[in-house]
Amino acid sequence: MAATKRKPVDIVVVGVGLAGSIMCKELAATGLKVLGLERGRMIDRQHDFGMPFAHDELKYDRHSDIFQNLARQTITFRNAMNETALPMREIGSFKPGECVGGAAVHWGGAIWRFLPWDFETRSRTLERYGKQQLPDDCTSQDWGLTYDELEPYYDQFEYLYGIGGKAGNLNGEIQPGGNPFEGPRSREYPNPPAKPTYAGHLFAQAAASLGYKPFPMPMANMTQQYTNPYRLTMGVCIRGGFCSSHGCAIDAKATPLTTVVPALAKHENFELRTLANVIKVNLDSAGKRAVGVTYVDAQGRHIEQPADLVVLSSYAFNNTRLMLLSAIGKPYDPVNNSGVIGKNYAYQTAGKVTLFFEDKIFNRFMAGGGLGTSIDEFNGDNFDHSGLGFIGGGYLMVHSGGAPPIRSRPLPSGTAHWGSAWKHATAHYYDRTFQITSHGACQSYRTHYLDLDPTYRDAHGLPLIRLTFDWHEHEKRMSVYTVNKALEIARVIGPSKINAAPVKGNYSIVPYQSTHNTGGVIMGVDPTTSAVNKFLQSWDVNNVFVVGGSAFPQNGANSPSGTIGALACWAADSIKELYLKRPAALL
Repeated sequence: MAATKRKPVDIVVVGVGLAGSIMCKELAATGLKVLGLERGRMIDRQHDFGMPFAHDELKYDRHSDIFQNLARQTITFRNAMNETALPMREIGSFKPGECVGGAAVHWGGAIWRFLPWDFETRSRTLERYGKQQLPDDCTSQDWGLTYDELEPYYDQFEYLYGIGGKAGNLNGEIQPGGNPFEGPRSREYPNPPAKPTYAGHLFAQAAASLGYKPFPMPMANMTQQYTNPYRLTMGVCIRGGFCSSHGCAIDAKATPLTTVVPALAKHENFELRTLANVIKVNLDSAGKRAVGVTYVDAQGRHIEQPADLVVLSSYAFNNTRLMLLSAIGKPYDPVNNSGVIGKNYAYQTAGKVTLFFEDKIFNRFMAGGGLGTSIDEFNGDNFDHSGLGFIGGGYLMVHSGGAPPIRSRPLPSGTAHWGSAWKHATAHYYDRTFQITSHGACQSYRTHYLDLDPTYRDAHGLPLIRLTFDWHEHEKRMSVYTVNKALEIARVIGPSKINAAPVKGNYSIVPYQSTHNTGGVIMGVDPTTSAVNKFLQSWDVNNVFVVGGSAFPQNGANSPSGTIGALACWAADSIKELYLKRPAALL
């Protein structure tokens, strides 16, 4: 099909989600013509997320209204290279978004910085423990970017999104009430922390009795009215409970739609085109320079959009797929461990301990997306790993993020799966339970990767992205370790019944776990082992930048949204201050 050619722009940004909206806004401030292309629709917050529509659990959580439409484009999945991958037909383990704002519209709001150790995982591990601590097939590597370099951009993002929390380390000085294990931060959070829930209070009390240092989890659900640096104001979270998988009815959750997009729309040199599904980055005849992109519009027409600079800022899967479809960089080959595009896919490793009570009520229905209480003693390299058979770890938390009645039905082990006994237990324990969750890291391995599926194609006839991933014994040992620490705290709290569930068996793509998929277009200092440099610039085509979770060489325990936001601020600054002044490879 012949493509219709549009007028050239200076910069085209593919994917207007958490990273892409920031890239558009910061680059539009230069005065250059910036075009944002988004495959999903534009949300009318006053209608789509107005009351009572925002609390429609069937529409959003069950029927996936603002998630990726799997009938048009999905992924295929297998646990191992010798298996045949099959398409994901229903939203399960993760929930990519499909609207302006992307997955950051339906996120809950839990937001963290990575630890300094997370950016130098391999070198610090080798220095402290030696190479015997890493599995032979582990391909984790240093980012090429340190925490100290990224800290000002963490700060920029946190003030943009109005994060509420309590600093634990201000310029190297440990602060009471915060996380003593976090990296040094240059100033306090822009908003105060939330008041703890009853469940969070019980967890903090028990953890402190064991010598741990509990602290309020940082959250992007406003703890007070807040106006961000783009002069956009958000309301106060009233703990309505429908946060994850939903929009916010009162604009109290920071998303691209509440923190960036309305300010972006004021730039006359910016244009947003929705329902524009980019299928390829177009290169010159030498394959060394991008000349624009091709996308399919809502009428099915192929549109060629010329541009001097291309920024890919979509979801990790799609960033990787576009690089492969556009022949930018060498595809990863797990057999001979060569190539870079698709390399180092990583997820996050959860585990949980569920507590059930006969004499306590927790009102779980009233909650805020990122609301919780946590400890960090078992995260990163905050404890001695000698002899444990793994590196990394996870934070332990009681997350009071809401309990929508269809999705949230935890029951003690041994409860009947149907009938009157099941109904009675569901009603009885709905508000007499909470979980201590282990939210853990995931290292990268040689056989965990993304590539183009040889069989299945999308609605446009293009190959789907194929995911090959399973739980490694390394992560299973880590999950058992952190869940056992959670069990110790649970027993101090004293519930009547306890369920413990570390990661075990094979990874399943069916039940929801987290939308924290990373890797595929990883950053680093060596073009033979990474796809982009520390500035998120392609080694192979220097007017292509790839921003998002796809850049992570492995995944830390902390949720990746804060780091993705910081990387977007970092990449935008690098383009403005370095690339635009000298359009070439940034070394």
